[in-house]
Amino acid sequence: MSIRIGTGYDVHRLAAGRNLILGGIKIAHDKGCLGHSDADVLIHAIIDAMLGALSLGDIGRHFPNNDPEYQGIDSKILLRKTYELITREGYETGNIDSTLCLQRPKIKEHIPAMKRAIAKVLDIDESKVSVKATTTEGLGFAGREEGVSARAVVLLQKKSD
Repeated sequence: MSIRIGTGYDVHRLAAGRNLILGGIKIAHDKGCLGHSDADVLIHAIIDAMLGALSLGDIGRHFPNNDPEYQGIDSKILLRKTYELITREGYETGNIDSTLCLQRPKIKEHIPAMKRAIAKVLDIDESKVSVKATTTEGLGFAGREEGVSARAVVLLQKKSD
């Protein structure tokens, strides 16, 4: 098959005393995502989408949350390892479409930096990375500012020789 599509979804609880890392960048906020790694919910959703496109399992299979090697790790490193796995399978990233869901902080001004960070790790042009954000109009865990979720769709294409 010359193209493969995968979807990813991730959720992390927000907690005081943590850095808020989204899309590979640190964003000033009074809470950050709680997790074993740096808890970058957006990159985790992208990783799951990439792995899913090639039926390679999920992020927990490749980077278990009980493995000390990944404690506090920068999720860009996990994305790079996933990229290397994808390229070994003979694929490259066609494009990424992703959405963050959180009430606060507003991230519109941070989106260009997120796109740059993700594109750099994956060795692709920024135009192939879409990052969008939405609120839940105050509803649910995101609306109550208890957590952040992210969704991603990734198109992988067979590398041309």
